[in-house]
Amino acid sequence: MFDLDLLFQKAGLIPVIIQHDKTGKILMLGFTNREAVELTLRTGTAWFWSRSRKQLWNKGESSGHFLHVKKMVTDCDTDTLLYFCDPEGPTCHTGAESCFFHTIWEENDNG
Repeated sequence: MFDLDLLFQKAGLIPVIIQHDKTGKILMLGFTNREAVELTLRTGTAWFWSRSRKQLWNKGESSGHFLHVKKMVTDCDTDTLLYFCDPEGPTCHTGAESCFFHTIWEENDNG
């Protein structure tokens, strides 16, 4: 088992990227603390720390759109997590599949 202390040696809150397990599409970015990671490992669904509400939240607890975690990996610096998930419905609170849909710039964009 991976030593979770390594994840939180620099900060108590770290980013977690959610990627669709089958399509590879990036679905969202959230923040997590040790307790949320432990809950994710225990339940198999993605838990986060809400910076605005200052509390733990299980993605899908109110919408029913849970993120079923299939794999968890960390980056080379062990300060960011990547969860490969099977989403149960749209991930974004707007109803979109992904939270990333506003294009700011694109190569060959004349604007």
